[in-house]
Amino acid sequence: MKYELTVLMPCLNEEETLTQCIGKAKKAIEAYNIDAEILIADNGSTDRSIEIATELGARVLHVKSKGYGSALSAGIEHAKGRYVIMGDSDDSYDFGDVPRFLDKLKEGNDLVMGNRFQGGIEPGAMPFLHKYLGNPVLSFTGRLFFNIPVNDFHCGLRAFDRDAVLNLGLSTSGMEFASEMVVKAALHNLKIAEIPTKLSQDGRSRPPHLNTWQDGWRHLRFLLLYSPKWLFLYPGLALVLFGLIITSILYATPVTINNVTFDIHTMLYFSMLTVVGSQIVLFYYLSKFYAAKSSLIPGGEIWIQQFNRWFSLEKGIGLGAFFY
Repeated sequence: MKYELTVLMPCLNEEETLTQCIGKAKKAIEAYNIDAEILIADNGSTDRSIEIATELGARVLHVKSKGYGSALSAGIEHAKGRYVIMGDSDDSYDFGDVPRFLDKLKEGNDLVMGNRFQGGIEPGAMPFLHKYLGNPVLSFTGRLFFNIPVNDFHCGLRAFDRDAVLNLGLSTSGMEFASEMVVKAALHNLKIAEIPTKLSQDGRSRPPHLNTWQDGWRHLRFLLLYSPKWLFLYPGLALVLFGLIITSILYATPVTINNVTFDIHTMLYFSMLTVVGSQIVLFYYLSKFYAAKSSLIPGGEIWIQQFNRWFSLEKGIGLGAFFY
């Protein structure tokens, strides 16, 4: 049986809040007469979460692979709705916003992100470091690296066209799944929109599953790996330029500053810096070739496609042997 919408909630021991989340989703579905299902992607709960979900008429999907991303990936794959709206089952998001997200999808958008900073964050709903450092910095980094019009990369309440997202080939298993979805959607030229949504204090008595520093690093690492320009090209070019400038100055004449003379040995070090920088730039091009060839990024620039058609391992070995 197919539905217009699947309301997807990842779950791991959420018996304290699952009733409220399912209740809000059902109320919105009934009030706006939406043809929808509620799907709980359970990641190995040992409390009453599964029992509560079943009693309230939600469909439960048992996901053995651990992790936020694993639960959501499995949920998206098994969803029966044309559209999917996902949200945490800790009662921090208002599933009464379901109709607003659905309307935005029907306008032709492929991914609709919630923005907690525009919609309002209740006192105590987001830790200080997340609110003023983690989320703003990582969201700014994402916008800078990928030119994406999203101001809240990590909002857990978002909606999307199921088929479009399945075609992205999302693969991360942890919290960085949130960034992967946005980044790959932009790389595949999906239409992305953003609407305000409110973040409330979650209703759990236990600590959240999120690990501030570990998950923050995983998000940043993902952004860097998918942006070789910022990981390799720009730092490499900066090293080359800096090395060439200093080397050129010292080639003309030694420089003395406060009785310290910079001469041939300093020039040697900065020459090495230039070589290292050029190798990093070369690594950027190699990483682009590999990413395009392995379908980690869609298509690639024309010159990369042409190079991949011409280049092969055997040709590279032969060329190296010739110059050797």
